[in-house]
Amino acid sequence: MANNAPDMAPMADDEAGVMGLTQVEPSPVEDTPNEYKDGYFPPAQSARATTLGLGNHGPGYYRVSASTLVTRIQQYSSYAFTVFAAVHLTNTSLIPLLTRSVPEANRYLLLTRPYYQSAVAEPLLVALPLAAHIASGVALRFYRRRHTLKRYGAETHTDRKTIPWPSLSGTSALGYALVPLAGFHVWTTRILPPYMHGDNSMISLSYVSHGFALHPLVSFGGFVALVSVGTWHIVWGCAKWLGSTPAESPRHLTKKRRFYAINGLSLALTALWLAGSLGIVGRGGKTGGWIGREFDELYNAMPLIRW
Repeated sequence: MANNAPDMAPMADDEAGVMGLTQVEPSPVEDTPNEYKDGYFPPAQSARATTLGLGNHGPGYYRVSASTLVTRIQQYSSYAFTVFAAVHLTNTSLIPLLTRSVPEANRYLLLTRPYYQSAVAEPLLVALPLAAHIASGVALRFYRRRHTLKRYGAETHTDRKTIPWPSLSGTSALGYALVPLAGFHVWTTRILPPYMHGDNSMISLSYVSHGFALHPLVSFGGFVALVSVGTWHIVWGCAKWLGSTPAESPRHLTKKRRFYAINGLSLALTALWLAGSLGIVGRGGKTGGWIGREFDELYNAMPLIRW
């Protein structure tokens, strides 16, 4: 039986236009990145993973997720350490300012110190958040460096040397400068006393006053640098997490207001902290007796301040 069906010839462009159809070029499938091809149409067996919110994502998806995760670690770790900084500000500045006496302020310090220097609270509020904050900041910087090298196609060592590292923000620069300052403070108050005398139960505001009396220039310069850098880093960091930095405003006038507001708040907190640390604790004088001799041994073991 002969086939009476007419030949299905290709439809001309004008005929396609009459029927409402338009001939287009094929989709550039090969231009699709390889990391997105595998998960573009998830197979039927991945339905359970999709229901659980996992999906069948390629490596590119997880690279972005890892970067976001590290950013959140840096953000939330800073919140925990800010709580400790507020408590420390109260003990080392506000209470001395209110009592106008180092021995009287020591009483409040010794009452509250067991709560944030206990075996549980100190690692959770200070050590772990601080380590996580520093490590995540370094990791993010290396991640951005790797992303930049990949974007510019730098494959050899010579190519990598020609591409600069990502610019360092002022907040990050303050954070890196704070690491050795805070590290030296932790070593002199939390590590060296237990190492030399078995514990740090004698370490109080009188210990700091004793250091100011022995080495006034180094103590004054060190505390001004530690408090100033730390306060500016914390205030600008909080402004960043709240989306209130000058760079995050499209209006020039708002940028100027935010710039002066953030720096003004940093200056006020720094002045408040130094008023108690330098004005009261720094003028407390030496400690006498056997406790003073213990303090002398500790300060004599610090080579950085013996000049």
